[in-house]
Amino acid sequence: MKKFLFILSALCLVSCKSKNGTFQDQKDSSINDLSIKESQVRTSLEYLASDELEGRNTGTLGIEKAAIFIEKVFQENNVKPYFETYRDSFNLKDIVGYNVVGYIEGNDSILKNEFVILGAHYDHIGTAKEVNGDIIANGANDDASGTVAVLEWAKYFSKTKSNKRSILFTLFSAEEMGLKGSGHLAKRLKKERINLYTMINFEMIGVPRNENEIMAYISGYEKSNITEKLNTYAHSEIIGFFPKAKEFNLFMRSDNYPFYEAFKVPAHAISTFDFTNFDYYHHVDDEADKMDFKHMTNFITKMIPPIEGMVNSASQEIKMNHD
Repeated sequence: MKKFLFILSALCLVSCKSKNGTFQDQKDSSINDLSIKESQVRTSLEYLASDELEGRNTGTLGIEKAAIFIEKVFQENNVKPYFETYRDSFNLKDIVGYNVVGYIEGNDSILKNEFVILGAHYDHIGTAKEVNGDIIANGANDDASGTVAVLEWAKYFSKTKSNKRSILFTLFSAEEMGLKGSGHLAKRLKKERINLYTMINFEMIGVPRNENEIMAYISGYEKSNITEKLNTYAHSEIIGFFPKAKEFNLFMRSDNYPFYEAFKVPAHAISTFDFTNFDYYHHVDDEADKMDFKHMTNFITKMIPPIEGMVNSASQEIKMNHD
């Protein structure tokens, strides 16, 4: 009997091993799978900012390819469409545009009825002034970088399922035409009476700020307590105030604004581009090789605890400031 138990224990020990190691190795591998990988960030951005997509202008074949890429990421990671399909379509005269919207339901029976939106625009301007024979404005920083960040968070939450509130991952088109895509989606969700808690738009996060500056800044800093709360959830000051954001009226110039207008809830944009660290805004040299992928990966990783704090707080701690 003792011999049988010894053999059974040995078989159990062997069965807990994989070809590459022990059960603990498998557990560690599973944990590592949750990390944001620089190689994947690079691969996604290099495709979205490639010449094949021809600058991702709304209504073109290039942005269609970008939409298909985004949908494939959602499908492969079991991120469901919020509507009947991933596409939220709208018309701009003779052009058909479409936002791409993914959805991960919250895991709390009550809080899942509240929504957080993480967004970025995946369109760009198509072409720009020719430089050395190049006219394609690839829009790597503007805003393939933000698009990749949203996709990485979608993949993360699809694995962890750690969100009590429901999350919409929204990639907007026609931002460059005047926030048309986000405007359409905000009105549609308002009409459907979605219970929106907060919205954060991520705009141009492909380059780092100066070392003596806070990692990122938020538009509409004074309008809510979101900066304080995000930094509290992060246990670090990663979001700060940027005077030029107010000077240049950035709060009203990005895809957060239609959601603020429609819902009057905290809806802001976060960026690491501060007008001193990147010279290629709407320029053909806004290319993937100008991006700092280590910085991008670090930023995406550091934003996970703030996002988790936002989607999991027992009450709605982020609130509008009222004079």
